[in-house]
Amino acid sequence: MKKYISIIVSVLIVVTVVTFAAIKNGEASAENRSETKEVKNMAKKIGDFKVKDIDGKEVDLSIYEGKVVLIVNVASKCGYTKQYNGLEAIYNKYKDQGLVILGFPCNDFGGQEPGTNDEIKEFCSTKFSVTFPMMDKVSVLGENKTPLFAYLTDNSVTGTKDIKWNFEKFLINKKGEIVERFVSKDEPEGEKITKAIEAQLK
Repeated sequence: MKKYISIIVSVLIVVTVVTFAAIKNGEASAENRSETKEVKNMAKKIGDFKVKDIDGKEVDLSIYEGKVVLIVNVASKCGYTKQYNGLEAIYNKYKDQGLVILGFPCNDFGGQEPGTNDEIKEFCSTKFSVTFPMMDKVSVLGENKTPLFAYLTDNSVTGTKDIKWNFEKFLINKKGEIVERFVSKDEPEGEKITKAIEAQLK
């Protein structure tokens, strides 16, 4: 009898612990969603956000006010990964005129960015000689979407909300406002993107 009571007590303890953990996780998730919503609602331009770079250092995006910024969600194992070449090319072409490219690795699409920040940094450097700023790995979808990408998608100039795949691109003007959004298949060196960049650099 004592054995059965002991088993029942053990089961009850496990259930209690699991339930408590689930509640805490739910609270944390809700807290994250609330924080994302609050920051997004307060923001009026890209310069209102702070992010981390690929080395974990905080970056206040207000430092890019007065620059034209292209924000891209990137991945290392995607069919569009070769676009790193094009992104680096236009960065080198226009950076002296005021273009900044910010690459945000994300693993939301097909698990195509499974690496750590260090692995991603090494990959971009050795495979594509990337010199434009690479940022901390983020989520751009669902409940864990970072405040910056929540702002970008909610204020999309195309009317499309969610990001559909890797290598979507958001063009930001010198005032920190979203002026263009490009789908994954739009090549960085293509006329569509370069003409839009040149128009904002004037």
